[in-house]
Amino acid sequence: MAEPVTERPIERLREKAIERIKGIGDGGWFFAQIADQVAAQRTARGLSQRELAELTGTTQSAIARLERGGRPPRIDTLLRIAEALDCELLVQLRQRG
Repeated sequence: MAEPVTERPIERLREKAIERIKGIGDGGWFFAQIADQVAAQRTARGLSQRELAELTGTTQSAIARLERGGRPPRIDTLLRIAEALDCELLVQLRQRG
């Protein structure tokens, strides 16, 4: 009889990261916060989703998905959005606790 395979620490970390990216557990707030900020900055500048998409080289549907939290944005997309909105993109890693 084979012994059960135990999960290695790196595999547990990878699974936890995937859960956070998908918004499962306590990490979902991160992407919701980004989505809210993008929508707020866009509307404050009087831009439509289509106009922001044109400025960033993406599609209106991609901006809509981002703003409703449908899919976590890639960092390069966020950088282009920040540039188009004349904003600074800040990403931090802080120790928990």
